[in-house]
Amino acid sequence: MGKAALVTGGGKRLGRAICLALAERGYDIAVHYNRSRSEAEDTAEAIDDLGVNSETFQHDLSDTTNSREFIKSVTKVFPGLSLLVNSASLFENVEFEDVTEEQFDRDFNINFKSPFFLSRYFSKEPSAEHIVNLLDTRVSQIETEHFVYNLTKKALRDFTFMAAKALGPKIRVNGICPGPILPPPGKDKSYLEKISMNTALKTPGKPEYVISALNYLLDNPYVTGECLYVDGGQHLI
Repeated sequence: MGKAALVTGGGKRLGRAICLALAERGYDIAVHYNRSRSEAEDTAEAIDDLGVNSETFQHDLSDTTNSREFIKSVTKVFPGLSLLVNSASLFENVEFEDVTEEQFDRDFNINFKSPFFLSRYFSKEPSAEHIVNLLDTRVSQIETEHFVYNLTKKALRDFTFMAAKALGPKIRVNGICPGPILPPPGKDKSYLEKISMNTALKTPGKPEYVISALNYLLDNPYVTGECLYVDGGQHLI
């Protein structure tokens, strides 16, 4: 069996686009999901149609005690696992004064602690080569909306830098910081167009722009510890 990739949150949105793009590059794909089983299975079927192997894996990222077992379950099916894409995240708009301990722990477990430990256990696998973390253009700004979410992504950005240094030369670690690419759940295209006015290019992005950044990171073996902004220049505003 050839090289394989694990994509967390791979059943829908950007995670699905990443799965399909990697399959087109010849990767076998481990599609992670928590509750989106039907979407993950649909994604796996689309991957199979591209002529590579796929398997869906259910795992609750809010429970970080089973990260090692989860990686082992994936490598049992895909011993050539060489790429980990930490794509899954929880996006909640809770301001500072409204944050509860339960919400804080849930956000940090899903958005930071699980990627941290998945990366750690993945790095122990002999086939491991590359980790890519999906971040957010907000990591460059000081915003108080989505308070805990923003903290988790800033932590994951700094982890990207530190892990690149700690895991080299065996493993490269990079990040992608999307801007207004897809509307959040519950919002429509008009919302996306509105927030895209807060970018230098004044237009929404597309998932394929994120895929282009991912392909660059995969194709250039001399890049590690890099976070690519795919945000129409929003981080400049």
